Amino acid sequence: MKLELLSPAGDMEKLKTAVYFGADAVYFSGKNFGLRAFAGNFDRDEIVEAVSFCHAHDVKAYVTVNIVAHNKDFVGLEEYLTFLYQSRIDAIIVSDIGIIDVARRVVPHLDIHVSTQANVTNKYSAKAFCDMGVKRIVLARELSITEIKEIRDFLGKDVELEAFVHGAMCISYSGRCLLSNYLSHRDSNKGACVQACRWAYTITPKDSLEALPIEEDSRGTYILNSKDLNMIEHLEELRDAGVVSFKIEGRMKSPYYVATVTNAYRRALDSLQRGESVSEELVAELDKASHRRYTTGFNFKDRKEEESEYIASSMPVQSHEFMAICLKAASCGKVLVEQRNRFEVGDTLEVLSPTDTFNRELKVECMTDEEGTPVSDARIVQQRLYLATSLPLHAGDILRKKI
Repeated sequence: MKLELLSPAGDMEKLKTAVYFGADAVYFSGKNFGLRAFAGNFDRDEIVEAVSFCHAHDVKAYVTVNIVAHNKDFVGLEEYLTFLYQSRIDAIIVSDIGIIDVARRVVPHLDIHVSTQANVTNKYSAKAFCDMGVKRIVLARELSITEIKEIRDFLGKDVELEAFVHGAMCISYSGRCLLSNYLSHRDSNKGACVQACRWAYTITPKDSLEALPIEEDSRGTYILNSKDLNMIEHLEELRDAGVVSFKIEGRMKSPYYVATVTNAYRRALDSLQRGESVSEELVAELDKASHRRYTTGFNFKDRKEEESEYIASSMPVQSHEFMAICLKAASCGKVLVEQRNRFEVGDTLEVLSPTDTFNRELKVECMTDEEGTPVSDARIVQQRLYLATSLPLHAGDILRKKI
């Protein structure tokens, strides 16, 4: 079976970025029923447009309907599911068995993927979902590769397994958390998480009014703050365990993040399918986008880890910054770009591209605005500029600079 790279699409720009940089499928949410309320998300017209765009590029489109549902959340659900089916989406991603039941009745021919929010951590739960008629199970992040293989061996061949390979991890079981709701009345199980687990905390001893900071250094420690998952060097083990869809977290992340991570995993999966190992260049590539310190999560929890899964700071880091995006293919020795961060004549920019220009360098020697006026400092936000270059750049390519 062909392996699938599944990328996040928080809005239309990120969706098109994921498709350009090699995703086989994307997942996104409508304005309701999804777990990322503060992503741009898609209204109904945009869902239709997104599906059409994906299918025109031979990419599948999955829509999240994965809230932890209360009684009132079922109002309008049947009509929404019917709309999704008529929009020709390829599958819905669901965590609630009540929603699964409604979907099987209302849109019986629409594929269902069981969300990681359903916390499938054993083969018996997986089998129960299979018996409900689901097409795919998105495994809980808390599973080891050994456990994944046991689940795969227990299930029938008609059911697919999907696993997260990259991105942020919740401190609670696969994202089912009440901390945000308790502290800020923003329900993470309805997509409105405030990420309270990233905050710094103090403790107050019993019978004392004095709050004591929990400190490791001048910035404190964040006892609930997890590292980011990174499995780019272990895709072969996941494949051999039975995973067919490799999922990137990040609907709230930037288009640059989506481009960088999708590009790296696309190239890594292609290397795997050619029987080649993942290059050090691709491993290093993932440091160029915003991230916390990396971990393999629970995939190798039978091995002794040198460090725990939480880190002392919630501040992400990255080695490179998004400078500009190419708007048109280069011609006549120049390329039209749109500025995203400040750069100057004399700077050396690096190309992020799904083509062979990947990681090539462009020295900014001559730059003009659209009227041909020379520009030495690209400091105007989203200004369109012509850069002189002999590189065969294409629309959608990104120019970045080492920080």
